Amino acid sequence: MSQEQNSNQENNGQQDVNRLLQVRREKLATLQEAGKDPFQITKFDVTHHSREIKDGFDELEGKSVAIAGRMMFKRVMGKASFCNIQDLNGNIQCYVARDCIGEEPYADFKKYDVGDILGVSGEVFKTKTGEISIHAASVTLLSKSLQILPEKFHGLTDTDTRYRQRYVDLIMNAEVKDTFVKRSKILSSIRRYLDGQGFMEVETPMLVSNAGGAAARPFETHYNALDEDVKLRISLELYLKRLIVGGMERVYEIGRVFRNEGLDTRHNPEFTLMELYQAYTDYYGMMDLTENMFRYVAQEVCGTTVIPDMEETIDLGKPFERLTMVEAVKRYTGIDFDEVPDTAAAKRLADEKEVHYEERHAKGDILNLFFEEFVEEHLIQPTFVMDHPVEISPLTKRKPDKPDYVERFELFIYGREMCNAYSELNDPIDQRHRFEEQEKQFAQGNEEANHTDEDFLNALEIGMPPTGGIGYGIDRLVMLLTNSPAIRDVLLFPTMRSTT
Repeated sequence: MSQEQNSNQENNGQQDVNRLLQVRREKLATLQEAGKDPFQITKFDVTHHSREIKDGFDELEGKSVAIAGRMMFKRVMGKASFCNIQDLNGNIQCYVARDCIGEEPYADFKKYDVGDILGVSGEVFKTKTGEISIHAASVTLLSKSLQILPEKFHGLTDTDTRYRQRYVDLIMNAEVKDTFVKRSKILSSIRRYLDGQGFMEVETPMLVSNAGGAAARPFETHYNALDEDVKLRISLELYLKRLIVGGMERVYEIGRVFRNEGLDTRHNPEFTLMELYQAYTDYYGMMDLTENMFRYVAQEVCGTTVIPDMEETIDLGKPFERLTMVEAVKRYTGIDFDEVPDTAAAKRLADEKEVHYEERHAKGDILNLFFEEFVEEHLIQPTFVMDHPVEISPLTKRKPDKPDYVERFELFIYGREMCNAYSELNDPIDQRHRFEEQEKQFAQGNEEANHTDEDFLNALEIGMPPTGGIGYGIDRLVMLLTNSPAIRDVLLFPTMRSTT
């Protein structure tokens, strides 16, 4: 087929669509002229949803119900018709007969379009073919759809359109709606678990003068009322620790954070983070809490601790493996960084293995680069990777017996980092030195380095108890428990490039 023929077909197709859209507007105008404007209706008393009716058929058979939802299918057969109504829980068939709802309402019903939102009242029954249905006594047009839904057989498959028009995606793809229902259940389950452990949910600022607590570049904006430049937070850490100083022994927050970074299957510039802090415990306490919480949430939301995840099955019921970063690198490369004497030797190893590093990087930085390059992808089953180098952990307590390393862990599942935890640094003198080192790194070009936070240092000087803290990527947990391959699949409205 020639390019000209393709172009003509596209033009004809667009003209057909435009005519159909015009017909819908004309139908609305006719209704409005007849005093039947659906947009004037303010409410409809829903008594049941589709799943309730199907699950409770034995009790509801022959009884009157009222449902509301979007008409996804209609078949007109003279004096009687069938339609399918989709609501929050699923869909249900409705039998609409002229002799039951009246001649004029039936004439109106025949003109309704797929996509219109209807309220249907009637009795629950089962058709001759055994399908649970509603025998309509009345049908009310609650909202007129002026657009055309994607053709049902092919559905909505274009990923760009799905993300940009999530409202259409939710209508056309039941599994998408299921993902976001499950996301809500995951958050509720987390809150129940932590509330049961004596944690208090709190809220901290999103607009801050110093965006610290993580290695990330912040978004910057200007606060007109104070004539000050401010940043969107990149983590929740430093304010939550202030609350520990204030005597609130167990706190957590679930909230949006913002990082001025790229887009890929695991990263979105705004995402949901949960951080929690518990006084008088350490990173081992955080490991136990994490393992128990993941099992609890999986069992509540999925009904099992064995989770299918792409090509693998993840078993959250077994004890999570624990190994140090040095042990992990040794396992997958044969190199023991405990035997590497200094930074120069580490850089020689990096050159041999073609691991890219920057001039400012020290031995600990290069150990982490080896871990990212050679280890992460292999950590499929739940694995706590412990004892990170101090160079990449500016807010963490050193290990007393190995001061070049800190009491920190990250949990990896299916090659993804799921959380990051510390025995929190509560020594204000050491913390000031760490901030000074971060300032040097920023001056050397590391845009993700932390800046000195004098008020946070003042809080530490007031005195913070020994504390365990942890941050969870909620979106990645949802990806795991919904078997979703990309972070955009679990964000209702992911960041997209503007089309204008």
